[in-house]
Amino acid sequence: MTIKIGDRLPEGTLTEFIETETEGCSLGPNAFKVSDLVKGKKIALFALPGAFTPTCSAKHVPGYIALADQFKAKGVDEIWCISVNDAFVMGAWGRDQKATGIVRMLGDGSAIFTKALGMEFDLTERNMGVRSQRYSMLVEDGVVKQLNLEAPGKFEVSNAETLLAQLG
Repeated sequence: MTIKIGDRLPEGTLTEFIETETEGCSLGPNAFKVSDLVKGKKIALFALPGAFTPTCSAKHVPGYIALADQFKAKGVDEIWCISVNDAFVMGAWGRDQKATGIVRMLGDGSAIFTKALGMEFDLTERNMGVRSQRYSMLVEDGVVKQLNLEAPGKFEVSNAETLLAQLG
């Protein structure tokens, strides 16, 4: 069953490659419980099929980076990019995209969280395994307030401009 507006995000763990060690976060991959990350926050979240892929690298991530200040001005605490990749890949992609400190690049390496959302996309026949569908959502304190799910192969409604416009 696919998550919908009004639903609470399911329990899950996402990983993030931490570049600078701080109290509570060691250098390298760190695992975070989604419920802890969203508590009391407004999150602009977008997900995509894979790191370093053409549309994701040329349009999806750059759009959220370019509009990050406008999201913050509308009360968004964090912007997340989730992909079915490990934290090492997401960290490298974040550095390549110059997303560090702007967009949290979160890995769902085994697609467990993606499957719990009902957002998996099986590309096994194309030798790419299970991936995420392309979507964006606004989450407030763990509850989905907006959801924009792309049709397969499309990039029309999960872009930064659409989600930003939905913030009013």
